[in-house]
Amino acid sequence: MTARPAGGWVRAIRSALGMSTTDLARRLGVTPVAVRKLEASERAGTARLDTLARAADAMGCDLVYAFVPRASLEEIVRDQAEKVAAEQLRRVETTMALEDQRVEDARERDRLRAERVRALTTSPHLWRELA
Repeated sequence: MTARPAGGWVRAIRSALGMSTTDLARRLGVTPVAVRKLEASERAGTARLDTLARAADAMGCDLVYAFVPRASLEEIVRDQAEKVAAEQLRRVETTMALEDQRVEDARERDRLRAERVRALTTSPHLWRELA
């Protein structure tokens, strides 16, 4: 992925095309001040997608909107399941310890956690458990 230019994509593409703010404003049917406001709102992360799409079209471009996962989706689900399982097992172990039924065997604890993670990865409640 390419990082967003410091001045924003609208300004970068407009400048690369040799298009002034007045030229882009005319193509959009707005004032040059509105183009400068659009460029500022894009830099601030508050520009509306429909406005960016209109600006892209006016410059002969397509707006591409995408979510790019930082890890594979499987990894994201597994990591969430690990967090939820750890918290659930912590609660269970606390209750069991209070009742003098603590699980002492580390292998048994790991097996229980692995089973819980496996169950959680397909649970419709996975994302409701922890933030």
